[in-house]
Amino acid sequence: MSGHSKWHNIRLRKGAQDAKRSKIFGKIGRAILAAARDGGGDPNMNVRLRSILDKAREAGMPQDNIKRAIQRGTGESGGEHFEPISYEGYGPGGVAVMVHTLTDNRNRTVGEIRSALSRNGGHLGESNCVAWMFDQKGLIVVPREAADEDTLLEIALEAGAEDMQSDEASHEVRTAPGDLPGVRAALEAKGIKYESAEVTMLPQNRVTLDEKKAHQMLRLMDALEDLDDVQQVYANFDIPDAVMEAVAA
Repeated sequence: MSGHSKWHNIRLRKGAQDAKRSKIFGKIGRAILAAARDGGGDPNMNVRLRSILDKAREAGMPQDNIKRAIQRGTGESGGEHFEPISYEGYGPGGVAVMVHTLTDNRNRTVGEIRSALSRNGGHLGESNCVAWMFDQKGLIVVPREAADEDTLLEIALEAGAEDMQSDEASHEVRTAPGDLPGVRAALEAKGIKYESAEVTMLPQNRVTLDEKKAHQMLRLMDALEDLDDVQQVYANFDIPDAVMEAVAA
């Protein structure tokens, strides 16, 4: 499992104390609004919206907040216009970084992202400078104790998964983006609980970081993900277990 995944798992297990719930709900609400605007407010007809609503429920977002975001997106109660823009650049040690945003002010967003990168050992790059290093995939993270490895692999492959990787803490089930809902449903039907299930960008190769660069990189990830306009941050770093444990402590 990559250092990026380990870092996200640590954040998941530490819970919401490291981030304000209002900020999390704000980001999800913006994503719901944009999805409803582009594909309608019915999650049965809008796969993107259904996926975001699953994330909203996992985060404990109140139903009233979800309803208002959908209504703003469909125009029932007015609404802002948020534009999806992706930015690319490099972090410490030459790590490739992709940042997906929803913004109503391009100048503000690019300025904040450029500042976060430059303050943490990175810099903004040109469009498509690192996108080719990533593949879009569905990713389901299952805690190790939630399922036997062989059983999980059999269920996942039968439902259409491409492969699975495991370590001492969890299993990562990987799918084509369009196959994620079916594989997730198959796991749910068998009572297998997962930590997360989402379409993400997985790196084709990784950059291994030493302790100094690891600290810089994780500060950069936190700085980017704390920005209101940022929806997702992807990076191709890997951090050895001993270094990750020191950082997590």
